[in-house]
Amino acid sequence: MFGLGTPELIVILGIAFLVFGGKKLPEIGAGLGKGISSFKKSLRDVEDAGKNLVDDNVPGVKELGEIKGEVDKVKDIGKALKS
Repeated sequence: MFGLGTPELIVILGIAFLVFGGKKLPEIGAGLGKGISSFKKSLRDVEDAGKNLVDDNVPGVKELGEIKGEVDKVKDIGKALKS
């Protein structure tokens, strides 16, 4: 990840320990974990809202889904014929 190896991560954690202290690091970690979980939850909410569009019978969305299914079937047939 970003070219960081074990020695680099140890140095970064050591500097963080010196700057923030031993008591503050768990609080920072907990806050970071809550932030990440909140971000993931909001992403799931957005995805669910997009899925609800299909359920709300928006004009054209259902037809596009059916057309996509037909196109996928044709692609599968083409792949089978190439084999």
